[in-house]
Amino acid sequence: MTVTVVGGGLAGCEAALQLAQRGHEVRLLEMRPVRNTEAHQTGDLGELVCTNSFKSEGPENAHGQLKREMRALGSVLLRSADQSRVAAGSALAVDRSLFSQAMTAAVEAEARVRVVRGECTELPEGPAIIATGPLTSDALSGAIQTVLGDGGLAFFDAIAPIVHRDSVDESVVFEAGRFDEDSDYLNCPMNEEEYVAFIDALNSGQAYEGHDWETVPYFEGCLPVEVMASRGLDTLRFGPMKPIGLTDPRTGDRPWAVVQLRREDRAGQMWNMVGFQTRLRVGEQRRIFAMIPGLADAEFLRVGSIHRNSYLNFPERLSSYGAPASRPDVIFAGQLTGVEGYTESAASGILAGINLARLLDGEDAIVPPATTMIGGLFQYLREAKPGHFQPMNSNWGLVEPLQERIKGKKQRRQMLAARAQEHFLAWMGGHGLRAVS
Repeated sequence: MTVTVVGGGLAGCEAALQLAQRGHEVRLLEMRPVRNTEAHQTGDLGELVCTNSFKSEGPENAHGQLKREMRALGSVLLRSADQSRVAAGSALAVDRSLFSQAMTAAVEAEARVRVVRGECTELPEGPAIIATGPLTSDALSGAIQTVLGDGGLAFFDAIAPIVHRDSVDESVVFEAGRFDEDSDYLNCPMNEEEYVAFIDALNSGQAYEGHDWETVPYFEGCLPVEVMASRGLDTLRFGPMKPIGLTDPRTGDRPWAVVQLRREDRAGQMWNMVGFQTRLRVGEQRRIFAMIPGLADAEFLRVGSIHRNSYLNFPERLSSYGAPASRPDVIFAGQLTGVEGYTESAASGILAGINLARLLDGEDAIVPPATTMIGGLFQYLREAKPGHFQPMNSNWGLVEPLQERIKGKKQRRQMLAARAQEHFLAWMGGHGLRAVS
C-alpha cells in the first residue's frame, strides 16, 4: 500500500523518510513549483522562508534538548543542517540554499519515496500525513475544515507572551479573580505613575513591520497591545489592564491598572500575559514588559506575535497523536498542528511518520513521556484549553516539573535536560526504536 504525505516542507520530509525507512512506499505531494506560495522562492524541499537559524544546540536549552531527541530518531533536518552549517556561535544556523538542496537530495535518494509535484485539493484516500504548514492552500484548507467542522481550523494567529512562574516576583503579584469569582489568575498591580510610564514605553517601542505575506487585518479582539496604547492613555486601563473587581489583599485597595497572568498548563509553570499580543521586536518586549511590576526578572518562555497562520484546534479536534476521530489513519503534522518553529515542526513530522507506520503494522500510536521535550510539546497540544489554544514552541515550561524545587535556573535546566534525555532513550528502547548515534 502506498502512503501519501502532503507537503514537502520540514515536517513532510521527515515523515516521508520515517515511513520509507520502515518499508512503506510513499507518495510525497508538493505543490511547488507548479503552484507557488507568497513566501517560497524555489521548488526545493524543506525550503526555509524565515530565519536561517535552528536556535541553540546547548543541551540545557529547550531547543538543544529537542535536537538531541530528534537526532536520536534520525532527523533528516539535522543531517542536512550539519552539511550546510554556517558559523553562529552556540546556535545551529545554515546556508539556506545549501540546506534545502541537501534536504531535497536526501528525499530523492530514498527509493521508496516518489515526489509528485502538484496541488492537493482534497484529503487523500487511504493512510496519509498532512504537513502543509501555515500557508496551506485555500482548497485544501476547505477540505480540512469540512472534516474537522466549525472551529477546527484557525486562520489568524495573535499570540501573547508566556512567562515562567518561578521568575515572577511573588512579593509583588497577588492571586485573585475579578470580584472573587476565581483565583486562577496572577495579578501584576500598577499605580498611576507606573502605568503612565508603561504606556509611554509602548508608544515609543519598535515593532516589526512584517513581510507582505504576513500582513493581516487586526480584529478588535486581537489588537496589538501597542496599537491599543496608541489610541489613548486610558485605552488599556479600560481594556485588558482594567482593574475592575480586583483588590490587592495586602493593601485592601484597587490598583490603578493590572496586568493579568493566566495559567497555561496543569503544573502551573507557564503563565500567559492576558491580552498582550504584540508586534514589538523581541528585545523591545523584554525591555518594556520588564517594567511591569512583578516581571522585572521574568523568564519569557514565548514572546508575543501577530501574523498570518493556519493551525488546527488540536486539543478539541485531534487525537493524542494528531488524527481526527473520523480518519484515524490521517495524521496532521508540522506547524499546522499548532507547533511553532522549524525544529518543532520537523519533530512532529518524525513522530507522525513513526505513528502512521505503527498503525499500518497493526500497532498502537505512541507519544514520548511529558518529561521529554517532544512529549511535553504533545502534552500541551492535547491538554491546552480549546478556547484559548494557541501555537507553542519548545520551552522548559512544557515538561513535567522536577519533584524538587531548584532555585538556580541553570542548574534546573541541566537537571531537566538530563532527565529528558534519560527518559527519551528509555521510551525509544521500550518501543523498539533504535537510537541513531
